[in-house]
Amino acid sequence: TFGSAVDDERAFELVDTALKLGINYFDTAEGYLNGKAERMLGAALKRGNWCRSDYVVSTKLIKCGSGPNDQGLSRKHIVEGMRASLRRLQLDYVDMVLCHRPDPFTNIEETVRAMAWLVEQGHALYWGTSEWSADQIRQAIGVARELRVAPPSVEQPEYNMFRRRRVELELTHLCTSSSSGGGGGGSC
Repeated sequence: TFGSAVDDERAFELVDTALKLGINYFDTAEGYLNGKAERMLGAALKRGNWCRSDYVVSTKLIKCGSGPNDQGLSRKHIVEGMRASLRRLQLDYVDMVLCHRPDPFTNIEETVRAMAWLVEQGHALYWGTSEWSADQIRQAIGVARELRVAPPSVEQPEYNMFRRRRVELELTHLCTSSSSGGGGGGSC
């Protein structure tokens, strides 16, 4: 993660090398070192002066700071968190913004409305989830359909040789089931 293991110069070198090798997706989060990783990525992207259409940036929202409104997936935090992320990244928009873990204290309808609003306002092209269960994603898709707003279109799960169950069983079923919208041009 930028900010803990590398300095600004090394961050720029890494981004530059990645782009030269055809790697153009950069993922960060407001909570990575309290926004420092976003600041470093933003500085590297600005310094490189690359065409915005040549790279993809995603960020995640859930917590950045210790205040009561600096965390969670309430509309207040989502809107203010996104604005702060865009400032740190020095971007007009991100390609994807993800809800970084579910928030058991915020009604899913509030979260879905706020995330869809970010897309409607042009702060993000797509919204999605990270580390959500298939049932939670299915519920968010259902709420979005009821509200006639943009549903989540991506899930970023933990997936490696030791943690495979969620992707291979839960999420695969979600993406192929007709009730979720997957398989027929839906949300997966």
